[in-house]
Amino acid sequence: MPDVGEGLTEAEILKWYVQPGDTVTDGQVVCEVETAKAAVELPCPYDGVVHELRFPEGTTVDVGEVIISVEVAGGAAAEEQPQTAQPAAQEPAAKDAAASDDAEPQGRQPVLVGYGVAATSTKRRPRKQAPGAPAQEPAAAAIQGELNGHGAPAPAPEAPAPTTAPAGPRPLAKPPVRKLAKDLGVDLATVTPTGPGGTVTREDVHAAVSLAAASVGAPAAVPVQAPAQAPAPAPQPEAPVTTGAGRETRIPIKGVRKATAQAMVGSAFTAPHVTEFVTVDVTRTMRLVEELKSDKDMAGLRVNPLLLIAKALLVAIKRNPEINASWDEAAQEIVVKHYVNLGIAAATPRGLIVPNIKDAHAKTLPQLAEALGELVATAREGKTTPAAMQGGTVTITNVGVFGVDTGTPILNPGESAILAVGAIKLQPWVHKGKVKPRQVTTLALSFDHRLVDGELGSKVLADVAAILEQPKRLITWA
Repeated sequence: MPDVGEGLTEAEILKWYVQPGDTVTDGQVVCEVETAKAAVELPCPYDGVVHELRFPEGTTVDVGEVIISVEVAGGAAAEEQPQTAQPAAQEPAAKDAAASDDAEPQGRQPVLVGYGVAATSTKRRPRKQAPGAPAQEPAAAAIQGELNGHGAPAPAPEAPAPTTAPAGPRPLAKPPVRKLAKDLGVDLATVTPTGPGGTVTREDVHAAVSLAAASVGAPAAVPVQAPAQAPAPAPQPEAPVTTGAGRETRIPIKGVRKATAQAMVGSAFTAPHVTEFVTVDVTRTMRLVEELKSDKDMAGLRVNPLLLIAKALLVAIKRNPEINASWDEAAQEIVVKHYVNLGIAAATPRGLIVPNIKDAHAKTLPQLAEALGELVATAREGKTTPAAMQGGTVTITNVGVFGVDTGTPILNPGESAILAVGAIKLQPWVHKGKVKPRQVTTLALSFDHRLVDGELGSKVLADVAAILEQPKRLITWA
């Protein structure tokens, strides 16, 4: 199981696309896994035949565990190229174990689709041995072996001479060190490790800051291993358990749902929430939606009320920029953002996710419509990337699609405000002195009262309502 980044330590195998005996090619997607952030497809970096799937679908696997073994053609010849440079003074046992590695052709570094690689040098360290299993290589080499393909049925009689090959795995570092590097803006791929087994320490990160080093590291690739002599039995997945003659069902909390629960609890008990409501006549906005659907400039784009609500919120933020901020507890500062990464809460089969549109404030209406369409389509397919869910500043949640009138939304962690949009319904409304059926909805704005006082929150909500009531204000206020 590769390290897909963001300090995540485990992932659930959602679906296998291959079975034992199937032929696979270099770059072919073999499975889909779900982390606490998103679903990711993992490619195979070798040509060969699937020998074994170590874990069934639904199993949560720790990063670094071997999940699939592939028998590659000419395995004996592959032993001639170890996957990483070996220290000159290795223990004999370690050399013997290294001799059994199936190395990849020189210069080829498998990575997750869409990412690049960076050459790094990582020392090896010992790894745990499975009972009855043959001697294994040190852990750092094992991690790289799992990322780039390794393991032969039996060690070769003699260890070949070490050969240096380009390396591209994620640098070894503990989660606190990764967080420190992220907070300081340091790319771990640029840091020279001095810790045991080639791990990056806090001191290494601070040293890198002083040198102002910066470069892009390489995410890990799918772990592939040749058949082992005595593979450990695969644990059973945590399936829902029914108890009490069908009266109760227990469902393991993991993946996106687990991450969402932790984030919402942290947000609710960190930021003091205030929610305000306004009910507004959006009849004119609904008419404008219909007009835009037939506009040639919007041809092929998804046009709906959410598009104009998003634009209205962006205009309201432009008129009241102080609401687009975050709270820096460590520095005791309010950080006002001069950009808007607009989050859109999306309900998916795997749980609630909040991807965001980067720099939404700078987009025209057609560009915003295109970005919204791509965001929704990607979320429904379960292909939203972790990067798409980071850096949000404000969020919209559309509970109206479920027929709900309104709600009190909880802030997305690190953000200052979230706008809930209720169902748009025909209701009796006083219009020009007469009661008429009008399209009406209720808006609810929750905000962090450390950042936003009642006056500022009320102004933003009132501006959004005013724009939706008279959408021509999108022009006069923009």
